Amino acid sequence: MGMREQIETAAARYPDRRSAIMPALLIAQKAHGHLPGPVLEEVADILGVERIWVYELATFYTLFHTEPVGRFHLQLCDNIACMLCGAERLLAHMETVLGIGKGGTTPDGLFTLSTVECLGACEMAPVMQVGDDYHGNLDAARLDALLGSLRAHAGRLATVDPASAPSPGE
Repeated sequence: MGMREQIETAAARYPDRRSAIMPALLIAQKAHGHLPGPVLEEVADILGVERIWVYELATFYTLFHTEPVGRFHLQLCDNIACMLCGAERLLAHMETVLGIGKGGTTPDGLFTLSTVECLGACEMAPVMQVGDDYHGNLDAARLDALLGSLRAHAGRLATVDPASAPSPGE
């Protein structure tokens, strides 16, 4: 089923098509990898809603990306609980290991490093989201192991058809 059909199916679950903007953006982002202006306009046109409504949601929520991100988007929580448990040290460690700063993407396109305000998983602090998966109680050794695992996963994906490959959380 194509993106348009998926969005139409999602919109049918709501009495007002405007309510389907977030699910539609998730569908579009999965199809395109990120949400550039023309894709946002297409989503608005499919739903028959004002383009500004789609743009507002896409630029407000950190789960939507209007610019390309790496294969693995590393989103480190930098809220108070994670900061108290060492998130700043972990960010510095990842910047060194990956050779990029916050907001950067590795030259191979594998990793994008971001911080987010709160992942709502304070009991696992410090915590990081990669795709749909949370990784908590992190320290430098666990981070290094996670990055190694993600690199290995990417290597395995390179040997299969990318269109049929599962996401890292599957």
